[in-house]
Amino acid sequence: MATTADFRNGLVLNYNGELHVITEFQHVKPGKGPAFVRTKLRNIKTGRVIDNTFNAGVKVETARVEQRPHQYLFKDDYGFTFMDNATFEQVVLPEAMVPFADLMKEGQEVSILFHAESEQPLTAELPTTVELLVTYTEPGLRGDTATNTLKPAIVETGARIQVPLFIDQDTKIRVDTRDYSYVERVK
Repeated sequence: MATTADFRNGLVLNYNGELHVITEFQHVKPGKGPAFVRTKLRNIKTGRVIDNTFNAGVKVETARVEQRPHQYLFKDDYGFTFMDNATFEQVVLPEAMVPFADLMKEGQEVSILFHAESEQPLTAELPTTVELLVTYTEPGLRGDTATNTLKPAIVETGARIQVPLFIDQDTKIRVDTRDYSYVERVK
């Protein structure tokens, strides 16, 4: 059991009989009335995000989960196949359990969240940023670095992201996996 003071991003709760991850939270102390905590909870099975408000100090049931490093191998009709780096056991996750899968390339390290009691895989999490090669984008013009204008680009995994005008084809870039945003050029 935990209280609202223990809330942090990534905490897994057993809420309404299902597992949810806290993606955002905010403690609110209004001038009039009791304090409360606004949260955004993502359902681990369905991926749906719900907004919920907890009264301050209320007890919630947490779930024991473990993160284990795995390597992404391939995708087939059954889903995405990952290999445990320590035991070489393979885990297959359906597409619904792998958010931002179009930013994953073969051989990449990911962490898979397992329910500690049942040893059931829950979801795969990519690192915060990944390095990808731009395979197609419109050519940029010299001197286009002054403005903050973006153009569409396709990276090696097939994902479409917005990049600055000075990024050309065959340029390696760093992409934020949480919102598909361009971070920086990689040398």
